Amino acid sequence: MNPLWLVQIGAVLRLELRKTFLSRRGFWIYFLALAPAALFIGHSILMIEMRRNDDFGQDTNIFATVFQLFYLRLGVFFGCVGIFMNLFRGEVLDKSLHYYFLAPIRREVLLAGKFLAGLLATSIIFTTSTILQIAGMYWHHGWRAFSDYLFNGNGLEHVVAYLGTTILACVGYGSIFLGAGVISRNPLISVGVILLWESINSFLPSLLQKISVIYYLKSLCPIGITPNAGTFLAMLSINVDPMPAYIAVPGLLVVSALVLILASFQVRRMEINYATE
Repeated sequence: MNPLWLVQIGAVLRLELRKTFLSRRGFWIYFLALAPAALFIGHSILMIEMRRNDDFGQDTNIFATVFQLFYLRLGVFFGCVGIFMNLFRGEVLDKSLHYYFLAPIRREVLLAGKFLAGLLATSIIFTTSTILQIAGMYWHHGWRAFSDYLFNGNGLEHVVAYLGTTILACVGYGSIFLGAGVISRNPLISVGVILLWESINSFLPSLLQKISVIYYLKSLCPIGITPNAGTFLAMLSINVDPMPAYIAVPGLLVVSALVLILASFQVRRMEINYATE
């Protein structure tokens, strides 16, 4: 790669990180990310005040359920919408994208810098929330029980898997929503279509299930969730043919790379007309 491109990517990355973390438009993302952590911390405080300890295994299953059904499907999903969709569409609405296009920088380089900024921002926000959720859920059990779970059980492996799954969710959803922001003139329609497709994934034939992000994320989660049979949550949790991690991780990365390549072709031809936006 041209060394100049790396310098330019770094410059775009630094500029976009400041805009992303301090954007008033994105403050709701912090609330969305931290809401489940606040819920688990509140649960532990209540247990401490009542001087009760829930079953450790039950708490582990509760966390797995919330992580898969709420955090990945709604929290990370809409967080990526709010950050990645605005990387280009937000600039158009603010009438500032032309400053980038007038600069002596290739548009593919600009897209790469913006994507890395969005990925770094979402990864920091949502992995921090994941750590706080885990700490909040097990707080009332005490450090001795939690350290035994981490170092003598499979807890450390679970924590790493949850963090890795969170980052891969940011990669997958981030690439899709960045591409939607570049390709679609009305990206909200794209968001609705993607949300519907991800929501009905468990009801699709096995082959079609694989054409989604949530399928691979469910395959990477360390604990499968088993709500009461016949319930709507049970149907959402179905993963007919889960992929092993050594296939799911490269598969998701390849799909994300293809989406970004398609977006890079589109951004080359992108023309700005603020009057039509």
